[in-house]
Amino acid sequence: MDGTFNENDLSRVVEADRKNVWHHLIQHQPFESAIDPRIIVEGKGMKVWDQKGKEHLDAVSGGVWTVNVGYGRESIADAVRDQLVKLNYFAGSAGSIPGALFAEKLLEKMPGLDRMYYCNSGSEANEKAFKMVRQIAHKKYGGKKHKILYRDRDYHGTTIACLSAGGQDERNAQYGPFVPGFVRVPHCLEYRAFEQDGAPQENYGTWAADQIEKVILAEGPDTVGALCLEPVTAGGGVITPPDGYWERVQEICKKYDILLHIDEVVCGVGRTGTWFGYQHYGIQPDMVTMAKGVASGYAAIACLVTTEAVFDMFKDDPSDKLNYFRDISTFGGCTAGPAAAIENMRIIEDENLLENTTQMGAYMLDQLHALADKHAVIGDVRGKGLFLGAELVADRDSRAPAEEAKVQAVVGNCMAQGVIIGATNRSLPGKNNSLCFSPALIATKDDINHIIAAVDKALGDVFV
Repeated sequence: MDGTFNENDLSRVVEADRKNVWHHLIQHQPFESAIDPRIIVEGKGMKVWDQKGKEHLDAVSGGVWTVNVGYGRESIADAVRDQLVKLNYFAGSAGSIPGALFAEKLLEKMPGLDRMYYCNSGSEANEKAFKMVRQIAHKKYGGKKHKILYRDRDYHGTTIACLSAGGQDERNAQYGPFVPGFVRVPHCLEYRAFEQDGAPQENYGTWAADQIEKVILAEGPDTVGALCLEPVTAGGGVITPPDGYWERVQEICKKYDILLHIDEVVCGVGRTGTWFGYQHYGIQPDMVTMAKGVASGYAAIACLVTTEAVFDMFKDDPSDKLNYFRDISTFGGCTAGPAAAIENMRIIEDENLLENTTQMGAYMLDQLHALADKHAVIGDVRGKGLFLGAELVADRDSRAPAEEAKVQAVVGNCMAQGVIIGATNRSLPGKNNSLCFSPALIATKDDINHIIAAVDKALGDVFV
């Protein structure tokens, strides 16, 4: 890995990309004249190289919080190769060796949860959970208890059903009409509690959870089947829950017989310093979905994990031909994904990456607070483990959001310096003002210092 590429080497690839590839999340018109599409050619550790040979330190783990153990892990690639030679595929109606072994290993990390359903993606895993809730409603409640609550600012995927459960209005725009039966509840961002009518200065966490109960009572508890939440809101601004919030949420779900569905697609498998984000808060979910970091991007894999009680509801009457979960994911669990996931988990354990995430996350949070002392544009710093955010404001007193164009200019400035960071983007009208960081769990102090230095310079350049 030396980054000794030149533009001529890959000019044909760039043109093939320009003419044929429809990229994710990109407006393509500039590719017609002004700029070349970016091609990421190689990666090693926390660094990637583009088609021009430029080296970048990746502080967002593959752009979307995925490459948890870093690039270039030959042992994961070898595990996938060996498995594919032995058996590349059989439908999930039958089992496989890596599928069974990974399910066993993962569930050991999730006390109280007992069954895994393999899926293709995070969006699909959430969709499967929604389908289970709807089927349970018909099986147990005459179809009535079918509504699914979701939270403002949370994101659960790109399918129409997932967008129906999406709390980011700019991501949802132009994709309606949405699926009925999805109901929004308020966010729990304490930094912006002042924007919520009646929000107290003390015990905000409990109050924020109580707003969920108000929605349940307004909708009718006998109509609400599940509550779907991120343990730490990701693309909606890296929102850590306030004290008292999760305890009260659990109480409310138990009180009204509502399934608690935790979306760990971003937070899961070490990102926050525990195996799963919800494990920081002492709660017991009924369903947990995960994807991204499960195999660190070395193979596609997503999982929906449930309690045995949820599982049992789909096998209680075998004489009924409809009494099972009538669903399939073509590539779910077969077979590269679980093979990669087993080795990914081994690396996290053997290299003590949960501990490193906790330590380096605390260090990075301190460094971000130091940046806030220097730059008045940083209104709030928050996060858990190596999943961190900094909300930028035009004025600290009013907390008016910084201009989105300037926030994106900070991202662009860091990119020019060879550091890739993220930001809330086309998500929240008027509130796309948070920088987002999710370096790999292998991050060192030197890596974090490099990231912080780039952000420091970018803030100074943009907000003059």
